[in-house]
Amino acid sequence: MGAGEVISQIIGWVYFLAWTVSFYPQAIKNHRRRSVQGLSIDFLMYNVLGFTCMTIYNSSFYWNHSIQEEYRQRNNGHSNLVAVNDVFFGMHAIVITLVTIVQVFFYKRSPEQKPSWFGIVIVVGSILGAVGYAIYIGVTGSFWIDLLYYLSYVKLGISFIKYCPQIWINYKSKSTVGWSIHNILLDLTGGTLSIVQLVLDAYLSDDFSGITGNPLKFGLGFISILFDLIFIVQHYVLYRDRTDIYQVEEGTVEVDFKK
Repeated sequence: MGAGEVISQIIGWVYFLAWTVSFYPQAIKNHRRRSVQGLSIDFLMYNVLGFTCMTIYNSSFYWNHSIQEEYRQRNNGHSNLVAVNDVFFGMHAIVITLVTIVQVFFYKRSPEQKPSWFGIVIVVGSILGAVGYAIYIGVTGSFWIDLLYYLSYVKLGISFIKYCPQIWINYKSKSTVGWSIHNILLDLTGGTLSIVQLVLDAYLSDDFSGITGNPLKFGLGFISILFDLIFIVQHYVLYRDRTDIYQVEEGTVEVDFKK
């Protein structure tokens, strides 16, 4: 194994660690406050769907020999650049997101905190689309790799819209209390390193088509960086007051000193 491959693996596991740990600050914050007020339920719902699509996509590209062969046929014999850390990240993300959803049922939340009809339509429509596509492929004998690309586009679309409800909640309340900035800082680190690893792997294999051949990894990293920067501006520039407005409404003022 060459030095470049070693560096790629190190970067891969560091971004895996950053993205993996990024889920815990929110769960810990919810537990400490005994509340999920200020957290978007749609965000959690989108996460479950998105990371399920991601896990199916990465697992198939990494372990399924038929999918790997279909990829090589479309990319001049080159192998896909999905790494083992990509696979395990998605699996872990599903589990910790489900844990956070369980917190919603046990910790205090506001009456308006519930899934939106728009979110429900997006989730159900995406699932029905995948089922319909799978039936079509089974009947016509088309390539299963196309279903995986469909799932990757669902994940990218989900990643683009999932942050919007949280951005709106922060804007409406003029506060980021209830939303963990540590989650965002770690997510930014993971997204950046994810793209770095993909570009490095493409360089080492002398196949930059591997970047476009793995639109999920590149797109996910890019979208994460974009929205993380928005949250950073909200937290550190626009809404710097750390008073827990949800506690204030109940007559108990608490201040979050964790920046």
